[in-house]
Amino acid sequence: MHTRMRVVVVVAAVFAGLVPQASVASGNGGSGAGNGRAADHWTRARTAAAVPRDLVVDERGLGYLRGRDGSLTPHGHAVAAAPGNTASDTAPPVIGARDPAAGATIGATHVFSAVVTDGGSGVRSVTFVIRYPNSTQTESFGAARSGDVWSVSLQGFTDGNWSWHVVAKDFARKGGNTATSASTTFTVATGGGGGGGGGGGGDVVANAEWTAGGAVQTAAGRIYFEMPANTKQTRWVGYVCSGTVATDGASGRSVILTAAHCVYDDVTKAFARNVLFIPNQAGTSGAGTDVNCANDPIGCWAPSFGVVDNDWASRTFPANIAWDYGYYVVNDSGAHAGAGSGGALDAAAGSLPVQFTPPAVGDLTHALGYSRDEDPRFMYCAEGMGTEGSANWWLPSCLLSGGSSGGPWVQPMNTSTGSGPVVSVNSWGYTGSPGMAGPKLSGSSASCLMNAAVGASFASATNRGTLPAAC
Repeated sequence: MHTRMRVVVVVAAVFAGLVPQASVASGNGGSGAGNGRAADHWTRARTAAAVPRDLVVDERGLGYLRGRDGSLTPHGHAVAAAPGNTASDTAPPVIGARDPAAGATIGATHVFSAVVTDGGSGVRSVTFVIRYPNSTQTESFGAARSGDVWSVSLQGFTDGNWSWHVVAKDFARKGGNTATSASTTFTVATGGGGGGGGGGGGDVVANAEWTAGGAVQTAAGRIYFEMPANTKQTRWVGYVCSGTVATDGASGRSVILTAAHCVYDDVTKAFARNVLFIPNQAGTSGAGTDVNCANDPIGCWAPSFGVVDNDWASRTFPANIAWDYGYYVVNDSGAHAGAGSGGALDAAAGSLPVQFTPPAVGDLTHALGYSRDEDPRFMYCAEGMGTEGSANWWLPSCLLSGGSSGGPWVQPMNTSTGSGPVVSVNSWGYTGSPGMAGPKLSGSSASCLMNAAVGASFASATNRGTLPAAC
């Protein structure tokens, strides 16, 4: 995809400015010595004030940061987020043509779709509710948008007479106006019978707590960091994301895979500072995220520097979505605080391999992360993976909320051991529909960028060294 890449690296524990091309910027903590300062920085007030680093795109193609209350702040522009007149809109969305139509016959797999429009404030979400034959049991699935058509592919239907209806909401005030269609009956004929389960065959999980534990829970963690609130970088805001310790084969360091937007702010052109990684934060003995690294299973860890592709750094979301992957590098020495014996992060937390070859489209994929709203639970969604444009994978029903950005996509997932290769990371979604996009690590600079993270010396990260740019 890219024959040559320029790598930008910087110390993440304290402020440092962007240095063009293949350079590293100076700052304290390159040897991991900043871990105490990073841990001490996160007071109770700062932890409580930290917000999810949650990037979304609206129907006009504009990027926004979504707040904990659902508010949308323009990212890299000044266009207000609210589509239409939300204050005076009292009319619900209009639900039009649906597939399958009344009386239709489908097989074990079918793409359900509906045309939904709203001339007032715009369509916020569309949900398909499937009712089982001769039962009151239903399952609900969030639909993905393409223009006015909302759709989701469902599988695992068995022979019989089923029914479904559509629920649509708009952006009007006080939760929006809601429209519910009439129930439509359809027949399933699999020509030999299908497997058990209903729409989705039990494989679609929109948002649930990960209770299987295993390697993914110990290797994944919550990331606290600060980024500038203005281009002069005089005000900084606390954020939360997720990340995963990646198998890197290197000694003397560990590498955390996350989203680039959790490492580098593409608007103010600055790397994060006061970065703190808490692996297996769901295993805390406290009530939730707090300022006590002693009550986390193996404590907290302070990365020395971060690495992102220059194509992410030089552009602004969503023009740079293809490169929304990045790495934090953690020194084996001096990076640890709190519980546990310290040493190498990947030895203490374990790691997951990163797969840079193409994953299987349509196969069951698990996306995991630390939702700010579900603190301190480790959450996941799971379904067959599709594509969104040429640069992203797509999970259309995923409802992981803010804070999960940067968390791993695992395919295939061994649910007995919680292990498997990481094929992408939680990246972005749409303002008006469910679904999560993840950048393609295959056919991109992600592998070369990881090599740069593994090969960069801690000295060059603090003394303005230069990294090789050949990728």
